[in-house]
Amino acid sequence: MNTYLKTPKAVLQAREAKGGHNLVLELLIFAALFLVCTFGETAVMVPVQMMLLANSPSYLEAVSSGDMDQIEDAAVAACSTDEFTILSLFATAVMILLVVLFCRFLQKRRLSSLGFVKEGGGVQYALGMVIGFGMFSAAVLLCVATGAVRFTGTGPFAASTFLLFTAGYMVQGMAEEVLCRGYFMVSVGRRYPMAVAVCANSVAFAALHLLNPGIAPLAIVNLILFGIFASVCFIKTENIYMVGAIHSVWNLVQGNVYGMKVSGMGTSCTVFSAAMTDGKELINGGAFGLEGGLAVTAVLLAGIAVVYFWGKRQGALDYS
Repeated sequence: MNTYLKTPKAVLQAREAKGGHNLVLELLIFAALFLVCTFGETAVMVPVQMMLLANSPSYLEAVSSGDMDQIEDAAVAACSTDEFTILSLFATAVMILLVVLFCRFLQKRRLSSLGFVKEGGGVQYALGMVIGFGMFSAAVLLCVATGAVRFTGTGPFAASTFLLFTAGYMVQGMAEEVLCRGYFMVSVGRRYPMAVAVCANSVAFAALHLLNPGIAPLAIVNLILFGIFASVCFIKTENIYMVGAIHSVWNLVQGNVYGMKVSGMGTSCTVFSAAMTDGKELINGGAFGLEGGLAVTAVLLAGIAVVYFWGKRQGALDYS
């Protein structure tokens, strides 16, 4: 793979700022930074959780009853609402902030080495939104064509809630791209060939989702494939905007347009209502959602091939 993967300017800039570490140490630093980000997001969400519980009649009633099982069930229900999900999406802004601070002050890197280049960001982001919508829609069409998914009508949709989800996913998708591609892939690329950096960050990205509901082997494979696609896209475009938009819209349309689970998690605000066909979990992903099925595998493999060979054909590659 490395023969046709150029070393992007972001990696060259990061190399100038500071040399890379052994891969094991890079992984440990990545894990530590992710934990710090998780603690930061949790700290932001605790007051929100307390407020939701204080305003939940079922939770207050459960507390009055003293039944611990009832209290636990009511607490889970209160924190499984769209409101809580939206706020948790916005809380991932903490991840962006902490990763940027880490790279800027500890790794001595410029923002451009994270993919935040000055020119063309708006155009790249808009194009990424179109690509993200098109890619996931292609997976949906494959499922419909094979009978693995059927649409049962429109869902419970609220325009204001949908807009909040859209904004929240714009933050969340970008946060994961900044962490995995802008920071981690570039950091590994300072010392290792880009093929190693691509594989390392893709596996790390998949590992971040191992505790999601409904996770299964094929879902892990697809998460790795998404990481590879995002990595190659970052290398080709040399910015974070397109891949951040692809990631955000990919997540948004799963739950809030097509009514499917997003990496095992559901929502009640959706344009359409869809049902998974029993017995065709290998295609539709079952409990994890389409990301756990072969339809998404096919789309991601096609996406990787298009971006990879398009870059080669355009002559925008070197052999660093």
